[in-house]
Amino acid sequence: MDRETQFIGQSGAFLDAVERASRAAPMRRPVLVIGERGTGKELIAERLHRLSPRWGEPLITMNCAALPETLIEAELFGHEAGSFTGATRARAGRFEEADKGTLFLDELATLSMAAQERLLRAVEYGEVTRIGASRPIQVDVRIVAATNEDLPKLAETGKFRADLLDRLSFEVITLPPLRVREGDVFVLADYFGRRMATELHWEAWPGFSEGAMRALEEHDWPGNVRELRNVIERAVYRWDDWETPIAHIVFDPFDSPWKPASGPVAANENRPPLATAPTAPTHDSVADLRAAVEAHERSILEHHLGKHRFNQRQTAKALGLTYDQLRHCLKKHGLLERGSA
Repeated sequence: MDRETQFIGQSGAFLDAVERASRAAPMRRPVLVIGERGTGKELIAERLHRLSPRWGEPLITMNCAALPETLIEAELFGHEAGSFTGATRARAGRFEEADKGTLFLDELATLSMAAQERLLRAVEYGEVTRIGASRPIQVDVRIVAATNEDLPKLAETGKFRADLLDRLSFEVITLPPLRVREGDVFVLADYFGRRMATELHWEAWPGFSEGAMRALEEHDWPGNVRELRNVIERAVYRWDDWETPIAHIVFDPFDSPWKPASGPVAANENRPPLATAPTAPTHDSVADLRAAVEAHERSILEHHLGKHRFNQRQTAKALGLTYDQLRHCLKKHGLLERGSA
């Protein structure tokens, strides 16, 4: 598999999911891949295809949420010329394109009930009928489907066909979110960081500062690996000194004191917000007050040094300190050599 489709991680939950995909790959049966956005559902689908006897045949991908409901059936099953307005010529659907190979249906839960009924027949009997045609076409397609929805619950409420769910759930691979993949944030951050540094032609990889790494570990990662990759690549790209560990992380690229307001803005709301320090650990986790205060102070210094490109005068101004007071703090925490006057 190429560098864009590699699986990076070492946590048990992650490796278990990858191993289950490897075991299911040789089978002809359908597989459901469940997981939050950014957890790698499409990578699992590709693994299922590449490790199967169908690896030399087409892998066709269709995002069920990307098309209006009126076009999904035509996209899946094809249509004959003149079967509906705008159908000027016959067209094969995704099932025919994936014949002998694998069809990956992303965002499965968004399929209409009518499309689900036709999909059930295709899975059950291995045949599809183009819209406007009178005869079915036999196809040999392995179905891999993905969603971030609770399909059994949707089936209970009548929003998803229970019989289709039964047919598609021979194997269900549920991908763990990044926040529970112990140790994988560091592994992924290092991998994406080194790759971005290579792309930028850096002479060496400096890694991340302790404060930056702590911030990465404590973030909740709602966008999972996709979000992490963006955050890491952005941090490396914005960092100018390849000899100094990266100390400034921006999780929200839209965060700005000048971003447009969604509604009417009062006069005093035009002022930039006050700078806030990095999130401190919860009070219950503090067993050594002096050490906790020292660690938090160091984290704040590292954050603002990185934000101001290690310019000590700008950092002192941002923190409300004199230049000499900042120098004293940097010396205390062993950060003096990392700043410029």
